[in-house]
Amino acid sequence: MFPQPLWSFWAVPTLAAGVYWISQAAVLPWGGALPVALVGFALVASGGGQLFAPGERRLTQLGALAGLVGLVFSLPCLFIAGVSTAVALAITAVGGAWGAGRSALHAEPHTAGVPTPEATAGLAARVAADEMILGLEYLTGASGFALDGTLERAAREVEEMAAFCEAEGFARAPATYHVAPPALSDPEIRRRVVAGRSIEVLRFESGYAPRESEPGRERWLGYDACRDAWAYVLRHEGEPRPWLIATNGYRMGHAGIDVRVFERFFRADEGLGLNVLIPVLPLHGPRRTGLHSGEGFIGLDVIDTLHAETQALWDMRRLLSWVRDQEAPRVGAFGLSLGGLTTANFASLAEGLSAVVPGIPLVDLRRVIERHAASHQARYARALGYDFDRVSEVLRVISPLALAPRVPIEGRLLFAATADRLVPPEQAVDLWRHWEQPELVWYQGGHVSFSLEREVWQAVDRKLHERLMPA
Repeated sequence: MFPQPLWSFWAVPTLAAGVYWISQAAVLPWGGALPVALVGFALVASGGGQLFAPGERRLTQLGALAGLVGLVFSLPCLFIAGVSTAVALAITAVGGAWGAGRSALHAEPHTAGVPTPEATAGLAARVAADEMILGLEYLTGASGFALDGTLERAAREVEEMAAFCEAEGFARAPATYHVAPPALSDPEIRRRVVAGRSIEVLRFESGYAPRESEPGRERWLGYDACRDAWAYVLRHEGEPRPWLIATNGYRMGHAGIDVRVFERFFRADEGLGLNVLIPVLPLHGPRRTGLHSGEGFIGLDVIDTLHAETQALWDMRRLLSWVRDQEAPRVGAFGLSLGGLTTANFASLAEGLSAVVPGIPLVDLRRVIERHAASHQARYARALGYDFDRVSEVLRVISPLALAPRVPIEGRLLFAATADRLVPPEQAVDLWRHWEQPELVWYQGGHVSFSLEREVWQAVDRKLHERLMPA
């Protein structure tokens, strides 16, 4: 564990970058000076704040995001200020973002059971990428609390749902909350070309509905886009092959993104040559109800979170019945981040999976929601009766820490990042312990750098080959 500093030396790159940007704004024409000055002030605010208050998460997120914006703004500066100035602006913007990542890495306490992050330049850059994502989420208000009356209603629904789960016995036996869905026999299937590859797009009426007396039922049924379930399919011709159900992460769900991420499992030349089914989580991709994919799945309205995850598991079990009708000799499950949560829950409800791999898994929704909420808004929420402890009770029915996996221990594999800023790495440790300590692969990276980590994919490919393609 790194010692926690009173003064953060690693704030200096961000602060210096901001000073340089402001100095350049003073000599640029008005059209270029304003955006350059704004980036400079953001970098100075971040660096100066980090210097005196190391560990404040919003400050490092601001610095990383300002560095990204600065890198973009440096491109038009080629025409305004010349090549040398534009290059210098780009380099200092990247340096400022990197400094924010290095500060975030140094100030984060580490948990027993998690390997100590290696304080390298590459890891700091990976952490900066996480910080940029969090900065964007905060800037768009995705991690904040609505102040339009929604908060009071959400607090009331949490209490009502907690009482409902206690009365129905779900608090004591979370698995009984989940109703077995009917089999899926005849989905609509259409062909589509995505990323240069022909895929099948499945669509069918989900059929999921919260119980008559559940809080939030009518609101959830009013989300028309969630009534139909969707999945993307990559399937080989010829003899039956094993299948992998690969679940998208938060903000994913669009075919162009998901197919690119998961097609590695489909490729026969350099991959495993599996048939791959990619379910679209509720509120994502074509099922979104807001401007952005995933909007509403993680946030204040945890009753919507509850129904979204429950419907995801309902839809995936229906899709599993369809996969088995395709003469699948074996079926595995893989998921990333939010998809890791869903995959872990799926492995506790579905029968007959041969392998399960939750990657960088979100395990405790309450802790993630509370971690990324603005601290002053969280205090306001508590003052109005929003009880985070009751949120934990309500979300227990969709917690993989409260459900028992049905996949044999030799078929389980986890991977996680030592310096994850979106989903704290202790969440993977919690799942690992609950799952009787199966194989767990750590990589020196951040949440969004998983695709670059060779050791992760070597372990995943080995496990899937062992379990899905035995000799």
